[in-house]
Amino acid sequence: MRIDVLTIFPEFFDRVFDFGIIRRAKLAGIVEINVHDIREYAVDKHKMVDDRPFGGGDGMVLKPEPIFAAIENILGTSDRHAYPNGTRVMLLSPQGRQLKQSVAREFADEARHLVVICGRYEGVDERVNDTLVTDEISIGDYVLSGGEPAAVVIVDSFVRLLPGALGSETSAENDSFEDGLLDCPHYTRPAEFRGMKVPDVLLSGDHAEIDKWRHERALEKTRRYRQDLLRGENGESGPDQSG
Repeated sequence: MRIDVLTIFPEFFDRVFDFGIIRRAKLAGIVEINVHDIREYAVDKHKMVDDRPFGGGDGMVLKPEPIFAAIENILGTSDRHAYPNGTRVMLLSPQGRQLKQSVAREFADEARHLVVICGRYEGVDERVNDTLVTDEISIGDYVLSGGEPAAVVIVDSFVRLLPGALGSETSAENDSFEDGLLDCPHYTRPAEFRGMKVPDVLLSGDHAEIDKWRHERALEKTRRYRQDLLRGENGESGPDQSG
């Protein structure tokens, strides 16, 4: 997968993609990540990327010209209907479709080239959304100063799902939300610490019983903290609670 991030603060990303799973995926050639300064595509001598909104109101709005120019430079077109197969252009915005594990899985499975536009100020000129954007995504029902932190969340959630990105092929399959439940509790050595013991079943070597215990604890945790997942209120069907 190739990921291109458009931002007015490229220095925000100076080191953030150089750690952990993302770094390993980059070194292995699984993902290529490029960060582009939108100001480089501004058309005036002052490199202006924002202006006051028509109709009045507070704040500033990101101008369309630099973003259109950046997309044309990266993709060779500003017509989303002419994008190469597997190309998605994402605008990060509080108004977008909310990021869930199923959305991350969708992009990891289907996208070959992802362009991420980091919004700022009061937002982005709507002509960008109308013409360039294929997906508008929000990471939650709250407002950030800009899309840069959200872009890091997006990239991390997608990259870890790419084939070969994790050390184990089953690691992502066992994550929270993959089966509609929170993850089960985990333990490691020592088997006893300050009088607190690891559950006996995890030391038994009985993998069927271990799987059963993990499923039951995942259900228990989900009931306690996220009953909306069991009711399917996250927009997806609820998990099987049998067994």
